[in-house]
Amino acid sequence: MFAQFFFLLRAHKVPVSLTEWLTLSEALARGLALSSLSAFYSLARSILVKSEAYFDQYDLAFQEAFAGVETPEEIADEVWDWLREGAEIPGLSAAERAALAAGLGALDLEELQRLFLERMSEQHEAHHGGSHWIGTGGTSPFGHSGVHQGGIRIGGESRGSTAVKVAAERRYKGYRTDATVGVRQFETALRRLRQLSTRNDGPLDELDLDATIDATADHAGALHLEWRRPRRNQTRVLLLMDAGGSMHAHISACNRLFTAVDRATHLKDLRRYYFHNCVYDQLYLDPTCHPRNSLPTARVLQELARDYKLVVVGDACMAPSELLEPNGIIWWSATNEEPGIDWLHRLARHFHRSVWLNPVHERSWSTIYGRDTIALVRTVFPMFELTVDGLAAAVRSLMVRR
Repeated sequence: MFAQFFFLLRAHKVPVSLTEWLTLSEALARGLALSSLSAFYSLARSILVKSEAYFDQYDLAFQEAFAGVETPEEIADEVWDWLREGAEIPGLSAAERAALAAGLGALDLEELQRLFLERMSEQHEAHHGGSHWIGTGGTSPFGHSGVHQGGIRIGGESRGSTAVKVAAERRYKGYRTDATVGVRQFETALRRLRQLSTRNDGPLDELDLDATIDATADHAGALHLEWRRPRRNQTRVLLLMDAGGSMHAHISACNRLFTAVDRATHLKDLRRYYFHNCVYDQLYLDPTCHPRNSLPTARVLQELARDYKLVVVGDACMAPSELLEPNGIIWWSATNEEPGIDWLHRLARHFHRSVWLNPVHERSWSTIYGRDTIALVRTVFPMFELTVDGLAAAVRSLMVRR
């Protein structure tokens, strides 16, 4: 079985060497696996896998190799006891919540706002649960931590990603710059942009001395100057990052990308701005997305040349009205005269090279809430998954002028 595991790892493209396999054998001989399949899983992964990029392939190989291993009966009985105890905890199950949400209808936006103001004037105490008043839990379209297909989230954090308006202070967490796990792989992918600018971009304004000497000799001593592109990198990047709401679930991946971009010393210029769900009239200077720390999007486009590489990071999951309708912006009392899709088209037209990085797994793009808006955004930008491989593919796309 263990020999089969080795060949399965190689078949799944995990670069395992014989030296590492012998190290694992020695660890097993010393009893470090503790006669436990889960302990062996962790032990083998720590020895055999050199990079986080191979974790998925390792899991597939492990499942294929040890799928038939049975759990001892006494352990199974103990687990069943835990499950029976957990079943007594009150609350809706995932299946019950999904069935309930499927039976709820989304309200018209204007009707939703009218009902919200009406409830605010009538309600005089806190309510939790139920389907009518503003509160937590339950199926009311007003509040947070409940179940409704479309409503106004007041406070709390996005869970079902189904709110069409949010009435709360914007307090988003900033992306960290000190994350280290997986950052090196992102840095390696981004470094390819340096090769792009050196080979294809920039004017021929640096004297090539060796080529000049050769050309002068070829012209019988008559001076013939040869020019080359400078070795300094000319790559300039505009990074737009979605902050808050459903992006909280992807904060770890965004941290790694943000750290890699922040450490990038090979970029001539880097501009960073933030938005929430979709780009509108304003871009924000920090993840709080507060109006006092913002710039007009039109001004940013006027200031930045077309040769900036545009990288947009976001899950593209939003209510269709946020993308397609005037005043579709999710913030209460905020307005946008032009639909968000128009601003996205304007960005794509302005910059010669642009990509969209989505932290949602690509296999879910056509099934999750927001699949319709994801499909629309993909008609504007080439979209790639926010993984090491996805970023590498995005960089290759940035090498081709659209």
